[in-house]
Order: sequence, then structure tokens, then C-alpha cells
Amino acid sequence: MHVNRRPALLLSVLLSALILFAGSEAYATRIKDIAYFLGTRPNMLIGYGLVVGLNGTGDNTNTLFTVNTLGNLLDNMGIHVDPGQVKIKNVAAVMVTAKLPPFARVGTRIDVEASSIGDAKSLAGGTLLMTQLQGPDGKTYAIAQGPVATGGFAISGASGSSVQKNHPTVGTISEGALVEKEVSVSYDSLHRLDLVLKTPDFTTANKTAAAVNQALGGQVAQAVDGTTIRIEVPPSYKQDSVAMLTRIENLEVQPEMVAKVVINEKTGTIVMGESVRISPVAIAHGNLTVQITEKPAVSQPLPLSQGKTTVVPQTSVQVQEGKASLAVIGGGVTIGEVIQGLNAIGATPRDLVNILQAIRAAGALQAELEMM
Repeated sequence: MHVNRRPALLLSVLLSALILFAGSEAYATRIKDIAYFLGTRPNMLIGYGLVVGLNGTGDNTNTLFTVNTLGNLLDNMGIHVDPGQVKIKNVAAVMVTAKLPPFARVGTRIDVEASSIGDAKSLAGGTLLMTQLQGPDGKTYAIAQGPVATGGFAISGASGSSVQKNHPTVGTISEGALVEKEVSVSYDSLHRLDLVLKTPDFTTANKTAAAVNQALGGQVAQAVDGTTIRIEVPPSYKQDSVAMLTRIENLEVQPEMVAKVVINEKTGTIVMGESVRISPVAIAHGNLTVQITEKPAVSQPLPLSQGKTTVVPQTSVQVQEGKASLAVIGGGVTIGEVIQGLNAIGATPRDLVNILQAIRAAGALQAELEMM
């Protein structure tokens, strides 16, 4: 066994990208990409239904809720059957979910997703029967129906071997639901509206309010807190609120970033913001190489003896510790300088995770460290 800790190519690519990023100027972004007007958000819908027409990949007979649902469906259609005699291998019970977009009108088509809740093996080739989609208030806002597209498959043989691609128990229906009830949102004759940041930050909220005031020519916007910017509609836009909203959402603001380091120990991925700073710190790093060699030797007995020829293993263990490297990082350095310093001592992505944790434990990392 040979273990050698060497710098990875992935680290070099990642470090180069981070250094370029750290040295570049931050660019402004549109308000519509970092905030939304209160009331202009999607609403979640959910429903319970049946997918039929499966090729023997449906729920098992022991899945009682599927049996009872199919029996009740047939009974409502005037077909009276004993639920105990119903075979459901071509039927699967599913939960249907969708998002009702803002300003959706009656007759608008939306996409839906069907997910098996029983023991069906696949929804491929099935058709979702008419399913009511309800909101949190229990009211029906859309009706879904149509063929399910899974984008995957699952095939198994008699010997137990199987091949599967993607998740065949989850499928989508493009434009598979019709909106039957609207969520009323009106911006006619507005006097006041709230602009909500997707990522709360006091500085970003203040910058956004300043940009709106400059564009509308007056002190009409005020940051109420780190999330909400309250806007008083000017008299010139009282009868044309949409024009004002269009102008506001296309304004550009440079959002602020919190100094944060995100580490995924499972994959060795590290993401750092350009605002990360490190106080004066020294980092020692050394490579350790362990080499184990096994060379079998033959033991031959003396002539005319009663011994037997045997193979005797011979194991050689060599441990070599590389000369430790020492990197000294000054205070208040940028993320690019930090990465250059760690790269100079040959740190791999796994090493970098441990080094950053140690820097934080020493109190030298002036940023939030988030572990995934």
C-alpha cells in the first residue's frame, strides 16, 4: 500500500479561478434578480391521484390506499366492485405537486410533477387521471391530467439483476394542469408597495432604496429593515403603477456579500467569498509517505528431511515524512493572497479543509465557516 499526499489538479484549477475572482471588480445586478415585490410570488399546490395504464409496474395488491381509491373511483362512475377483487398492478397512487405562478389566470396551463407514494416500480407510460390541486387553504386552484413522462426506466430480470436510469417513480406532465381559480393580485391605483430582498442585508437594502430614490427623483423609498424597502408611489405613477414597477426592477444595485467560507467535507469542495479576511497566522504543512512492500520468499527444507517447502511472506514498511513547509500569512489579506499562500505549501483540497478549520480555531479567520 502506498499513500502519497500530493497537490491535486482540481485544487490548481479551483485556486486559479478563486484568485481571478478575488482580483476582479464586483458587478451590479438588477433589482429583479435580488428582490421581489410583495405579493408577486408563486403558491404551492398539492393533490392526490392515480396513474393508470402501467405495464405491470404499478402498486402491489397490499397497498390498500390504492385499492380503496380505485374502488371509490369506479363506484363514483356507477361501477360497483368489491375492492378485494381489484387488481392494481397497472395502477399507482401518486402525490401531484405544482407551483401556481403569480398573475396566473383561469385557463393558464402549468407544469405538474407526479411522485409515487406506494411500491410501484415505474410510472413510465402511465396517464394521470383528473386530480384536484389544492392550496394551503384547502381550495382547489387547478386540475391536472395527462400522460406522465419519467425520463428514466427500470428493467429487472428473473435472476434478480436489474438496470435503472434516473428515477422512474417520479414523472412530470408538461402543461398538465389548468388553473381554475385565480389568486387576486392587483397593482392598480397603488399608494404604497413593499420590495422584499431575497437575501436580507441592511447595506443592500439601503443601496436599493437609494437607487429607487435617484431613479424616481425624490425620497419615495425607505429601507424599513434588512429585508423590506417601502416605496410610496409618486403622483405621476398613480395611474400607471406597472410602468413604475418595470423601471424599479430593472435598476442595478451592487449587493453586499457576507464573509463566509462553505466547506463540503464529503467532496472536498470549498467556496469562499471575496470578503473573507485572515489575521496574521503561520501555517506548517508536511507530506507523509507510507510504503508497504510484500515480497514472498520460499523456504526449502534440507535434503532427506521431513520438512515441507513453504512460502514465507516478507513485509517491508518504509515511512518517509517530507520536510514541513511553513507559510506565513499577513493580516487583512484578501482571499486571493490566502489561496496563493496555501498553494505555495502544496495544500490539497482535503488539506485546505483542515487548515481552514485550524485557522478558525486559532481565531484568525474573519469569516463565517459553514460545514455541509
